[in-house]
Amino acid sequence: MAMTADGKISTANGVVSSFGSAYDQHRLLLLRSKADAVMAGARTVEASSITLGPGGLRYRRLRIRQGLKEYNLRIVVSGSGRISRRAEVFRYRHSPVIVLTTRRASRAAVRRLESVADEVKICGERTVDFPRAMRWLRKKWKVKCLLCEGGGELNAALFAAGLVNELNLTICPRVFGGHAAPTIADGVGVRSLVQASQLRLKSMKRVDDELFLVYRVLPRR
Repeated sequence: MAMTADGKISTANGVVSSFGSAYDQHRLLLLRSKADAVMAGARTVEASSITLGPGGLRYRRLRIRQGLKEYNLRIVVSGSGRISRRAEVFRYRHSPVIVLTTRRASRAAVRRLESVADEVKICGERTVDFPRAMRWLRKKWKVKCLLCEGGGELNAALFAAGLVNELNLTICPRVFGGHAAPTIADGVGVRSLVQASQLRLKSMKRVDDELFLVYRVLPRR
């Protein structure tokens, strides 16, 4: 995740969601090159017009050298099933696109998604059951390493489920402000310190005015 100095991942109106440097984008593609699958929430996919693919030939060759498929699996999460069929992620067919949703999604919404996605998987009643989804992804799609690119509510759900092993965080030299601007982990949040996810800094690097931090997420006691 890339965030501003005040912890925002987009402007309050959601218009600006990409603000990192070219080097930050390079680091993101390096992370994708190590992952079996790349996942993002529906709003993130629609707002930023991303395909969740591995990037250019350089990164695809890197994947192959590491023993991975040239193109990673792509996963979109939407509890309601309301995702535009015109989203960029559905336009490029270089690798399968999986949609994780819930029984909140109407039959019509599921049918629409089935017309553009390679598989629509219902995992949960009102909210996505991520432990169940991860077990299914590993069993059916052989996903062992998954990269999540947000947004904030999806990240928060993964932290709450204890499914995050590592946080790669870029701090960019900007301030957006706004109480409605999303952060890297939104949703309900915790009510006490003992419920918080605990991190340990693995590495830190400065490039110009950006900071690149890698944290290990500590097991819960």
